[in-house]
Amino acid sequence: MPMSSTYVYGIHAVTRRLRQSPRQCVALICADRRNPRIMELIELARNSGVEVRLEKRELLTQLGGSSKHQGCLLQTVETAPLMDFQQCLDSIGPDSLLLVLDGVQDPHNLGACLRSADACGVDAVLIPRDRAVKVNATVRKVAAGGAESVAVIEVTNIARSLKELKQAGVWIYGTSERAGASLYDHDYSGPVALVMGGEGSGLRRLTMESCDHLVKLPMRGQVESLNVSVATGICLYEILRSRSSQTV
Repeated sequence: MPMSSTYVYGIHAVTRRLRQSPRQCVALICADRRNPRIMELIELARNSGVEVRLEKRELLTQLGGSSKHQGCLLQTVETAPLMDFQQCLDSIGPDSLLLVLDGVQDPHNLGACLRSADACGVDAVLIPRDRAVKVNATVRKVAAGGAESVAVIEVTNIARSLKELKQAGVWIYGTSERAGASLYDHDYSGPVALVMGGEGSGLRRLTMESCDHLVKLPMRGQVESLNVSVATGICLYEILRSRSSQTV
């Protein structure tokens, strides 16, 4: 049964959602039928049995909460998550890869992290239920489909969840500029959870203490740290590179 209604905006994100989950799509709302890309969306929506409406751009901005909708807005209904935390624990395998975001506040950062997670085959992304951004229209737009393809699981307590992941055999790698080891000092074999801190503050103390290993990115310039979404992409791809080299 539907839980809530939300909006996806941006041509790429709307196209991907229509193709992946047409049954969850309620209506495609467009502001310009003359745009060839919008016309393709309209045809896709109609072929999927989704209602098409023509409205003013101001209404799209109001409903989506952003003026960067590119003339299209998709109303969807959100059902239960693809996976809950217990299902995540039950599905842990030898090559499982999880991403844990400890308090990311910016929807653009969360969206970019989800896009990288999708690209790297992450099984699930864990976020705190409180004091962190939720998956909204801006997140979906930036994620470019990643918010629909990767399970996002809200947990009450990150530290406790990490403890349960450990008990399930997952190795926990947290990132911290205070770490003694480099990101490149490990081989990342077995099931792995990569833990990234929020903007500015980084990992919270209890989260840091719950990690098996702390790693840092080498910084050769004047800046002290990277944007969390940039760092997440680098770390995920290093995990993939390390695992690939082990299978050669």
